[in-house]
Amino acid sequence: MPFPFVLPTTSSVSFTDSFSSSTHPSLPNCATTARGVVRDVLKRYKRIPPASQASTLSTVLSALHDYIPYLFALDAGLSGTSCAGEEIDLVLVKELEVEWRSTLSTTVPGREPARVKLKSLESELFFTLSTLAYVYSLQARAQLHTLYNATLPTREQRATAIAAAMKHFLDANAIYTFLVARSQQWHAQPAAIDISSPVLGALAELTLAEATLITVLKDDPYPAAVVEDRNKNSKDWMFKSVEIPKVRAHLFARLCLSSAEHAAKAQAMLGRAARVDEGFARYVDDFRRTAKGKACRFLGVDAELAAKTGEGIAWLRGARKELGFAALDADEEKKASGLAKLKKGWAEKREDRKVERGGAWGTDAGKFEEGRVVDMLLKKWEKMNDTMSIQIVPSSSELIATMPSGREYHTPKPYIIPTLEEEAIIRMRAPPDPGDAFEGEEEDSADEDERAAAAPVGAFPGTKAEYSAGSSYY
Repeated sequence: MPFPFVLPTTSSVSFTDSFSSSTHPSLPNCATTARGVVRDVLKRYKRIPPASQASTLSTVLSALHDYIPYLFALDAGLSGTSCAGEEIDLVLVKELEVEWRSTLSTTVPGREPARVKLKSLESELFFTLSTLAYVYSLQARAQLHTLYNATLPTREQRATAIAAAMKHFLDANAIYTFLVARSQQWHAQPAAIDISSPVLGALAELTLAEATLITVLKDDPYPAAVVEDRNKNSKDWMFKSVEIPKVRAHLFARLCLSSAEHAAKAQAMLGRAARVDEGFARYVDDFRRTAKGKACRFLGVDAELAAKTGEGIAWLRGARKELGFAALDADEEKKASGLAKLKKGWAEKREDRKVERGGAWGTDAGKFEEGRVVDMLLKKWEKMNDTMSIQIVPSSSELIATMPSGREYHTPKPYIIPTLEEEAIIRMRAPPDPGDAFEGEEEDSADEDERAAAAPVGAFPGTKAEYSAGSSYY
């Protein structure tokens, strides 16, 4: 379900060229070394096959946690505030220049996003913290992916995975909220769209929406029933109908509506930002639809438990409309062509392969998976209503207009600024050793970017001269 963020890479930077400290002269050196480790880790992570990247997220997280306290120490020195009880005298020798690769901006298909040149320590701090938030979201994605594997997890394993994912989402939300509050002091938006106020605000709302929506996963038995139904290794030939308490069904619907409201706010904020990646914008819209569709489904479950099968069917048809799928009644379903059913089967198999590979899984925010759950219940209830209940199915549009308000579940926690340990600050009082600075050992990809930008789109390697101005190809 979570969006598969791409971690940005960065160029090498030496803080000793831009900062000087009389009280802690080794601070710029130590910060340069910590940043060099982060730069190398990000570049190595980028070269790892997508299927193996989840297992190396802990290494990226550790490098970022080691580097961020040095950034805040430099920031404290520039702003004149204390760091771990000590005053740091820091002088700006020349303006800091850094380069980060934008991963949330629109790019030419088939070409890697360009690196954006930024100035000031503030830009470095924002990009580093947003990268840390991406890592938290990717860790939550890895946890939730285990719920849809061929081997079904136990109830305890499911609860553990959901609790861990929820914590990661809340950690990411705390970082984005901190950055949004800090960005209010800016007089102009940065050149990189990734750290602009609208995008950071959208990410803050999105992570809170994701943390809210997964609160219903632990006690929602229907997705697990659909996974079990398509599990080839399952030996359960007799299917037992899932049960859900009436009160919790209505509560889950309100939680889903709250998640949809946060996703709608994120979508509105992205609308104010230009050049946002289409895949990310589409994911936010799909997430809003998924949350709204889940709310309709739970309200339908609540109605069906109260013996209102006709109303429950109407809620499920409304869920299909909210998800963006064609809402067919029973007669239209019977008239559906064999080709349409075959296409649906192909789509389901393609989605199963995405889950197995794990790479493109979740790019639709779980919309297709929720559609499967709705279809399963709709087929069952329509059969019951045609043979037993025979209730009138009201208009789904009128029911959706009477939906209750959303209910908040989480209280967002503040981001706690990490500080250096007292021993580390004491060691930085000593003069620096020029040979200790480490800017990273991985090769810089700036030359590759320049070559790629110079070559025309679709040009065969080595034929650049044939496309230059004033030359004739024929």
